[in-house]
Amino acid sequence: MTADPFTLALAGFALLALAHVGTHSMLLKASVGNAWTIGPRDTAATPGPLAARAGRALRNFLETAPAFLALMLAAHAANATGALITIGMAAYLAGRTAYLPAYLSALPWARTACWQIAGLGLALLLVGVLVT
Repeated sequence: MTADPFTLALAGFALLALAHVGTHSMLLKASVGNAWTIGPRDTAATPGPLAARAGRALRNFLETAPAFLALMLAAHAANATGALITIGMAAYLAGRTAYLPAYLSALPWARTACWQIAGLGLALLLVGVLVT
């Protein structure tokens, strides 16, 4: 049995969330050391540049995650399966998937372009839900 597009998109979203959290966690541990990561964390750590970027990328991901999940729920509840929904899901997930490596690489404009692709995906999802 093949999973429907909503299930696949949500599974991809979950993998993306785990990738963000895991990447940030590993880079933070590499930059501040094991003693801080296993300790009580009573004092703030000063992460290295790569760990700091991963933390900002994670926070940015978490800012758009509720909108994606709400729109996915609304689309599923409305049984909306048109092109706007499909392209919106794909654009959001593609943009967010590329966002983390783009941010970590610090390539000029790459992070912004990925963010805009994901934002376009959210807009398409919203329109797809509203016109259903």
